[in-house]
Amino acid sequence: MRFLTTATTIAFLAGSTFALAQAPATNNDHAPGNPAVKTTEGNNPGAPAAGANSFTEGQAKARIEARGYANVSGLAKDTNGFWRAKAMKDGKSVNVTLDYQGNVTVN
Repeated sequence: MRFLTTATTIAFLAGSTFALAQAPATNNDHAPGNPAVKTTEGNNPGAPAAGANSFTEGQAKARIEARGYANVSGLAKDTNGFWRAKAMKDGKSVNVTLDYQGNVTVN
């Protein structure tokens, strides 16, 4: 009887281990489509996106300048989490907005 109990326990543990090892791979079809920080060129659709912005003032200015804008001035974060500033691009003064994803838009 003891042999049967031991054999049953071993079979159960081996089966459980095998079942765990055969867990299906995760599917990324449901991964979020709006990353927290945009790292590639261009903007996400629907930019600017409102949200909690963690860019510091220096990071916001650098991000705007990296998109080809110069003479960034009057940089301030508003209540919606957008960094807003005046800047120059192609010889024109424009108002720009930086959202929490790193999208830079002209408004």
